[in-house]
Amino acid sequence: MNDTTDTSTVTPAEAPTVESATSAPPAPVAPQPVVARERIHVLPIVAMLVATLALAAAAWSWSDSRERIRDLKTELARRLAESGSEVSESRLLARNADDVMRQSSEKISRMENQMVSAQQQQLALDTLYKELAQGRDQWTLAEIEQILLTAAQQVQLAGNVKAAIIALEGADIRLLRLNKPQFTALRRAIAADLANLRAVPSLDEVGTSARIEALVAHHSSWPLASAQSSEAVPAPHASGSNIAQELWTELKHLVQLRRVEGNEAILLPPNQAYFLRENLRLRLLSARLALLSQDQAGFKADLRAALDMLTRYFNTRDAAVVAATREIKRLAELQIVSKLPSIDASLAALDAYKENH
Repeated sequence: MNDTTDTSTVTPAEAPTVESATSAPPAPVAPQPVVARERIHVLPIVAMLVATLALAAAAWSWSDSRERIRDLKTELARRLAESGSEVSESRLLARNADDVMRQSSEKISRMENQMVSAQQQQLALDTLYKELAQGRDQWTLAEIEQILLTAAQQVQLAGNVKAAIIALEGADIRLLRLNKPQFTALRRAIAADLANLRAVPSLDEVGTSARIEALVAHHSSWPLASAQSSEAVPAPHASGSNIAQELWTELKHLVQLRRVEGNEAILLPPNQAYFLRENLRLRLLSARLALLSQDQAGFKADLRAALDMLTRYFNTRDAAVVAATREIKRLAELQIVSKLPSIDASLAALDAYKENH
C-alpha cells in the first residue's frame, strides 16, 4: 500500500524518461519546497493508519469468520447429532420394517403354500367326487338292474304282479333321487311298464286263500249223508201206560226207514268216512296251492272234485254243507290267471344306457 501511495505522488513531469537520459545530461537537482517535504512525512503515517485499519478489519473479519465457523460447527454438530439420531431412528425403523417385511414374506409364503395345498386338495376332492359320482351311478344302475330282473322273475315265474309293481316303483324312486337327465329314457320305460302292470285285473289271493282255509277248518263238522236220521216224535206217556207199550216204542227207534239218492253213502263204514273227510281236505289244500302257483286248471279241477264229494257223500240238507257248496262254486268261478305283461321295455332301456355310457 505504501508503494502505491509513493508512486502515485510522483508526477509524470518529475519522472525521468529513458530517452531524456540518453540524449541529455542530467540536470541539476533543485531544492524541494517545504510543503513537499511535509507531504512526504504524512504519507507513511497515513499508510500506517490504513494498514492498521486493514489489519483491524482483517482481525475483525477473521474473528467474525471464526465466530461464524464456530457457530457453523456447532450448528453442524447439532445437525449431525440430530441427523445421527434420525439415522438411528431410520435404521431402527428400517430394521423394524425389515422384520415386518420378513414376517410378511414368511406369512405370504405360508399362505401361498397353504393356497397351493388347498388347490391340490380341491383338485383331489373334485377327482374323488367325480369318481364317487361315477361309482354311485354305476352302483345305482347295478341295483336297478337287479330290481328289474327280480320284477321280471316275479311276473314270469310267480305271476306276482304286486311284487313287480313294488319293485318297479322302488327303481323309479332311486332314479328320482339321482335327478339326472341321462336317466330320463329309463324312467319313461319303467313308467310304461308300471302302467301295463297296473292295468292287469288284480286278484285277492290272500282273501281267496283265507276262504279256502276256512272251508278246510270246518270240513270235519259237515255231516255225512249216511248219518241222516229222522227225528221221531215221542209219543205222549199216558198215565196208564204199561210196559208193553214202552217196549214197542223202543223197538221202533231201533229200526229206521229213509230214502237216499244212492247206496254208496249208506254203506260207508266209519273208517271210510274218515278217509273221505281227509280226501276232501286234501282237495281243498290242493286248490289253495294251485291258487298260489297260478294254476287255473288245477284250481278248478280240485274245487270240482271237492264239490262232487260234498254233493255225493255229505248231507245236502244241512245248512253248513249248503253254505260250503255255494262257497266252492263261487271259488270255482274265479279267474286266477290273466295275461301278464312283461317288463322288457325297462330292461331294453337299461341295456341301451349301459351301452351308451
